[in-house]
Amino acid sequence: MSDVGSDGLDEEQNNLGEYSGGRNEAGERHGSGQATLPNGDSYQGLYVEGRRSGQGTYRFKNGARYIGDFCNNIKHGQGTFYYPDGSTYEGSWVEDMRQGHGIYTYANGDKYDGEDGQGTYWYHDTVSSYRGTWSNGQMDGAGEVLHSNHHYKGRFTDNHPTGPGKYVFDIGCELHGDYILTEPPEHPDADEGESSSSSALKWVPRDITGRRVGTCESPAPTPDLEMRSASPEDVK
Repeated sequence: MSDVGSDGLDEEQNNLGEYSGGRNEAGERHGSGQATLPNGDSYQGLYVEGRRSGQGTYRFKNGARYIGDFCNNIKHGQGTFYYPDGSTYEGSWVEDMRQGHGIYTYANGDKYDGEDGQGTYWYHDTVSSYRGTWSNGQMDGAGEVLHSNHHYKGRFTDNHPTGPGKYVFDIGCELHGDYILTEPPEHPDADEGESSSSSALKWVPRDITGRRVGTCESPAPTPDLEMRSASPEDVK
């Protein structure tokens, strides 16, 4: 325990909150301890020379909590963050930020598993998924959407398929084609320079390859997938 006088401990409690636990010879928080911070947050875990370092649990007054590794008072290493809305992130942290491989589970049961712009998003309600490249939480680049009996493989921009791609069916055939943007027809009553509606995404089939070609029919276009951000903002 510390040999610091009671005046020093009172001053520390006013600045850093209430603390009980181990201390080193310099009177710093060291080893296992627990603290209640002035802002209402609390921490229970390991300290090294006055700083949260090692395994610990940090509880926010808004109901969020983090369980995992700390280094110099910040999240660093492996840990799980529980958000107030019921979603969770489990994975790697670097200097208080999610970085590297992680799994984000949304409150509705959807799940994202990935790292460094590559990952898979599962839809809880439809059991469909997207696997491929991401940019700023959006499907962007090469990827594929997987359904129960077929999948679509191609390129995506802003969560939408674009350009050449193919549907691959479990029965052993492939339907090749292109996703293109079509301009809406001009409405006779529209004012000059005013568009009647926005551009629409259209699937244009080209050819069928593979086994059992005669049984391979053109499916409905891949639906618009309303993707949630794969990197929601941290709870502060």
